[in-house]
Order: sequence, then C-alpha cells, then structure tokens
Amino acid sequence: MDASLSNTVAVVLAGGFGTRIRHLLPGIPKPMAPVAGHPFLAWLARYLVRQGVTQAVFSTGYLAEAISGHFASNPVRGIHIQCIAEPEPLGTGGGFLRAARASGQHPEAWLVLNGDSLAFANLASLASRLSNPSVNGVLLARPVPAPRRYGTVSTGSKGELLGFAEKRPGPGTINAGTYLFRHTLLSRFPNKSPLSMENDVFPEFIAQRELIEVCSAEVPFLDIGTPESLAQAEAFIRQNLAEFSAP
Repeated sequence: MDASLSNTVAVVLAGGFGTRIRHLLPGIPKPMAPVAGHPFLAWLARYLVRQGVTQAVFSTGYLAEAISGHFASNPVRGIHIQCIAEPEPLGTGGGFLRAARASGQHPEAWLVLNGDSLAFANLASLASRLSNPSVNGVLLARPVPAPRRYGTVSTGSKGELLGFAEKRPGPGTINAGTYLFRHTLLSRFPNKSPLSMENDVFPEFIAQRELIEVCSAEVPFLDIGTPESLAQAEAFIRQNLAEFSAP
C-alpha cells in the first residue's frame, strides 16, 4: 500500500433510494445493480483494493440487508468491509458521519465515495495533497463538456473550493463524488439532520475557512443514477478492467 493511504479508511455512501432507476431494479438497492457479472458495489470495492485501500465502511440505508448479506457471503479479497445501516435517511453528510463514528475507527484520513459512481482517480495522489498541513480536505473534480444534471465546482486562484454553482449550459467542472477528509474535520461538521455534503458540509467548511483543495482530473467517470447511464455501465466496466483487482 502507498504510504499516503496507509492510515486511510474508505466510507462508501450506499444509502440512497435510487428513485430514477428503481423500476429497473425491483428489490435491489441501486449500488447493487448487476453489472458485468457482479454488483456495482463489488466493482467499486475491487477498485479500492487496486488502489491500495484495505478498510472500507459501507453506509447503507434502503434495502440495507441486501448489501450486508451479499458481502457477508461474498467477501472481496484484499479489503475488509463493514456495513453500517442508517436508522433513518441522514443525507450524504449524515450517512458518512454516522458510519465513520459507528465504525470505531480513527484513521488519519477518511476517503469518501458515492456508491453509485466510479471515478478512476489515483487515490494515493489525492491523499498526497494532505501532506500540506494547511490542507484539511480534498475534492476530486472532473471537467466535462456539458454538466447537464450536475452542478459545477467553483475554485479560487490557488485551487481551493469556493462553492458549487447551479446547472448551466456549456462546459464545466463537476464534483466527481470522491473526497478525502482529515479525521479532525469530523468535529466540524454541522450539527443537523439530514445533512448534505454539497448543501451543508462544504459550505460550512468554506465559512470556517477550512482549506479544501480541488483536484481536477480527466479520469474515466460513470454515475449509474439514470436509466441511460445504467445502460452504459457494462461497457464502462469492461473497458476499464485494468482499474480493478483480481476477483
């Protein structure tokens, strides 16, 4: 494992309802959508192994038992997965915070990923940004020709996060849903529920002048949250098999 990831635990946000594609996945939570012979979450876990991450916590919600049951019976070699269910919908920020605290772990940094998307970033390179003691978090962003259903990321002259802009025409840089937080940042999350990363957590950090560095990279990216993007998942996985550990 790369030294910069040696004390990092991943939290995968897998608690959403997946309303836009639920009709295509009856009785299956969105992150467990079958893709190329495995649940999407299993591919994400194998990506983490390939990157050198050995500890992960899955924050689950809707149909949580389908996720915990699968990984109890089908562990992914090279990574220990702990599933922690939300007692009620807590939002992306709240789900992460509960999972991190309930895990009993205290790493130097937390890697946060959405359970319904994959962005093939070099995680060790992202983590190396935390070698700067003034940086308390890192956000992965991706330039796209047309953000469409995504909001865009606003950055300052030094690459620091300034906020999120609404959807607008033309090219932009989107939030790729991959973050790194120093463990010390957990005590600075807003005290509210539900808690959104984009609408609550990052605005609070910006207001507190916490330095969140934006790393923009043109990496392969897929979000399976719509029928159209879910239909692209099989080809996306097969085209990027080098990004995953062996089964």
